[in-house]
Amino acid sequence: MSALLIAAVLAGCDGARPADTRQTLEQRRADLQAAVADNPKAIDERVELARVALRLGDGVAAAASVQAAIGAGGDESALRALLARAYALQGDGTRALETLDAGPIAPQAMGEAAWVAGNVHLDNGDLGAARDAFDRAVRELPRESALWVDVARFRDANADTLGARDAVDYAIELDKDNSAALAYKANLIRTEQGLNASIEWYDAALAADPDNADALIEQAATLGDLGRYRDMLGALRRAAAIAPGNPRIYYLQAVLAARAGNYRLARSLLQRTRGLMDGVPAFMLLSAIVELELGGEAVAATWADRLLAEQPNNMTARRVLAVADWAGGDADGAAEALIPVVDRDDADSWSLLLAGRVAAELGRRGEAADYLARAASLSRGDAAPFAVDNDYGFLSMAAEAEPLNPAKMIPAIAADIAAGQSGRAIERATELRDANRGVADAHILLGDAAMAGGQFEVAVRSYRAARDLDAGERTTLRLAHALFRAGDTAGSSAAILALRDSQPSSIAADRLAGHLAMDLEHWDQAIAHFERVRRRIGNRDVVVLRELSKAWAAKGDGRRATALIALAYRLQPLNAEIMRLYADRLADAGDIQSAADLRDKARQIGR
Repeated sequence: MSALLIAAVLAGCDGARPADTRQTLEQRRADLQAAVADNPKAIDERVELARVALRLGDGVAAAASVQAAIGAGGDESALRALLARAYALQGDGTRALETLDAGPIAPQAMGEAAWVAGNVHLDNGDLGAARDAFDRAVRELPRESALWVDVARFRDANADTLGARDAVDYAIELDKDNSAALAYKANLIRTEQGLNASIEWYDAALAADPDNADALIEQAATLGDLGRYRDMLGALRRAAAIAPGNPRIYYLQAVLAARAGNYRLARSLLQRTRGLMDGVPAFMLLSAIVELELGGEAVAATWADRLLAEQPNNMTARRVLAVADWAGGDADGAAEALIPVVDRDDADSWSLLLAGRVAAELGRRGEAADYLARAASLSRGDAAPFAVDNDYGFLSMAAEAEPLNPAKMIPAIAADIAAGQSGRAIERATELRDANRGVADAHILLGDAAMAGGQFEVAVRSYRAARDLDAGERTTLRLAHALFRAGDTAGSSAAILALRDSQPSSIAADRLAGHLAMDLEHWDQAIAHFERVRRRIGNRDVVVLRELSKAWAAKGDGRRATALIALAYRLQPLNAEIMRLYADRLADAGDIQSAADLRDKARQIGR
């Protein structure tokens, strides 16, 4: 094989590559196409043309160029990995693996062959095979920056946050202008430190390659979560110019339209994805909500059912399904959808109210009264971290046989707690954590076991370790709760406010920060927090409406306070506390008779 062909085959492997713009690449493609048009023996140019097509995301053209190079006399064993990469880019992983297995692979192409196989196995969810392939690829191409980005992706899929962080940092060390590495670093920072901290990394990725459509799309999603919708739309427009027809662009545009209340536009945008995102949970949920808002209860229920088949514990999907079934006249279906929600001690008042109305419609008056009474308490219990329905002895033996297998250990830990063996649960969780210190879920598991056993200090340490890897809601809210139970109210408040700062889109953080502000009588801050919640969820949370009414009353704005408590009263007309607060607002406004009537009604409810 010629020296030029070897160089072409290895181009982009084992080292940094120049940061070409899309325009530069398109010009190079045109030049190479002209060069091969009248030269059937131009093997090297055809191989380079395939590489350029790959970088432009054109797997079909890349495959055609590789096949043309082979047809012109190129070494098939040296080009087999490149052809497999082209098939993989087309989404045909099976054909890519078949190509790799179809014959010998030249020594200089072994690294890329393993790399392609690793990506295909990763996309197929075969993490064991992916690990073996990436290990081989790294041995062959230890200084290939782009490979280390895919290694980071693999480690992230294994929940190995520390490993993913190390891999992407090494990719950037090898090539500081690797836009894909910088964008993936941004994704990790978004999880580790929050939305705001990730923006500068997306900016760096786009500075290295302004045509990185994936980075633009991820940045747009982050800007949307930050509430920067104008900037989000600008990023999506730039991405659409680079990658027209990308389904994620249509999806994110639909998110924007739905947030603006334009559900017809949202539906149109969702339909333009042409089914390519139908299996994505967020897409299914948005589709269900949009159809429900447009009166398509049956279609909304279908989307919610599909999502629950994959995520049976998705409580938002259950609420959407319940509303869709109820609006469509299927009260039995609505009741069934709500059972996993309302059976929880921490069920929200809106779900309990709906369950009460559904039960009443089905003639279950005692059940309806119980749901309404729980909703009227305006307080939520703690969520149980574990539940188990299996045989304790069997689960324990299975965990002892495979002590590092989460699939066996987690049910055994749940069984330990159910059996009152919290010490044993903590021992098992500690063993699993020690083997997976770079995995946030391992620290969370230990924290949950410690909380169930009342060992709050252990839980705090575990949740802190988890938050160092993942600063999102699931870790920070657990940490805040553990700190509160451990007696550190200041620390608990600080954790909540840190979540609010790092994840401005967090409804839970705003809700809790609002209650903190109310306790400190910081009325303006409380109003800001609760209004953000109300804008996201609407006027369906009685507690949010009550707190807003109290805050506006404390600021001396009786008109707003009365309007808000009136909304709460319409949601729960038999709630004695809401009646008394409404009566106070009416009395302040001079409507003495209506205030007296409400207070009398509240007294009767109390009796």
